[in-house]
Amino acid sequence: MKPTDSNSPPHDKAGGVTREAAEEAVKTLLLWSGDDPHREGLRDTPARVVRAYEDWCSGYKIDAADYLRRTFEEVAGYDEMVILRDITFESHCEHHMAPIIGRAHVGYLPHNKVVGISKLARVVDVYARRFQVQEKMTAEIASCIADVLKPRGVGVIIEASHQCMTTRGVHKSGVSMVTSTLLGSFREDPRTRAEFLGIVQTGTHR
Repeated sequence: MKPTDSNSPPHDKAGGVTREAAEEAVKTLLLWSGDDPHREGLRDTPARVVRAYEDWCSGYKIDAADYLRRTFEEVAGYDEMVILRDITFESHCEHHMAPIIGRAHVGYLPHNKVVGISKLARVVDVYARRFQVQEKMTAEIASCIADVLKPRGVGVIIEASHQCMTTRGVHKSGVSMVTSTLLGSFREDPRTRAEFLGIVQTGTHR
């Protein structure tokens, strides 16, 4: 590795900051917290934290739309609602970098084509593995599905617990936040909206 100017952080292709610089930042935080980053129990912590963030933030390297571009048209004329319930995810709050743990319910009304259901779960994962506010994540998932699949309607509901609220600040455990984005017929047709909400809540058609 080439030496760098001591007045500027070393850079590489991964977000413009090298792994070494990221590990040094973790060491600084440990020291600021009042501990000794060189003691045995913390000696390897900076490297572990950086590897963890590579996983937690891997969504920045993926275009979620790519998962939806392979579709299937041989569905025997099926044009009813497709819903994937209880998609678990882990994300991180962009305000405190604290975990957001929850589940997403995703539905759409196909227009001549459907997508493999695992791809819907992958779209949720891509947006979850970025720093977030839940409202933005909900809207991004719905917009991605609407833009690529061009369905008659899309519905996304997310329920999640925010550790920035449960482990700090007001310290309110057992609280979950619910957000929703409804597009197309899910927003415009009360019957379609009611059917989607009913399936998400009970798992069966009303």
